Amino acid sequence: MTIEARIRELGNRHRTLDDTIQRERQSPSVDSLHLRELKQRKLKLKEEISSLEQRTP
Repeated sequence: MTIEARIRELGNRHRTLDDTIQRERQSPSVDSLHLRELKQRKLKLKEEISSLEQRTP
């Protein structure tokens, strides 16, 4: 898999997590621990994307 393809895949996962986080926030019974875990996963994806983008010319 090329770096560009990996960045696209991670970007898709990042957007999916963002959508999930938004739905969780709107839920009447928000599970703050679960929401925090989702945000941490989203941040890790963002960091990995940034790292890969720095390696591309």
